[in-house]
Amino acid sequence: MPYEWLKDLQEAPDQSGALLQGEAPLAHLRLWPFRSLSRRGFVWFIAVTAALLAMPLIPLVGSPVLWGILPFLLLAIWAIWTALSRSYRDGEITEDLILWPDRITLTRQGPGQRRQSWEANPHWVTVTLHEKGGPVPQYLTLRGAGREVELGAFLSEDERLALRAEMRQRLADLR
Repeated sequence: MPYEWLKDLQEAPDQSGALLQGEAPLAHLRLWPFRSLSRRGFVWFIAVTAALLAMPLIPLVGSPVLWGILPFLLLAIWAIWTALSRSYRDGEITEDLILWPDRITLTRQGPGQRRQSWEANPHWVTVTLHEKGGPVPQYLTLRGAGREVELGAFLSEDERLALRAEMRQRLADLR
């Protein structure tokens, strides 16, 4: 699953990213989007796609028709490259949920080092699964401190269901 509960929690980052000394958290959850294509696979995919698109051009070498078709093939390769690069940039998202006895923090590190933070008292936090009406099916949110924040919107429906159960159990153990 593209999330894990980390062990050995001696130090954990606070909202600013600095380490808190002496105060060990009870739990640390790290979430990230699933990537099915590695960087090496990305290069191979582009190379094979370019080679396969170039094969029909071989009989056209030396003909003026080649220059009419070539820009469209290059545009197709550029579009695939751009779409996969965007997917990789979106895949840089990480979410860190850290649970202490007296507070819970959620820090989302987005593409381009964009950082969003949320903090609340875990005794008042509720975990809600919106089956319909959210941006994705089985939309998982945390509500506390007057705000509702999403958790793992990039996870699959089954992963959000499993995470909801785990989060409820962790919060119940704390209360």
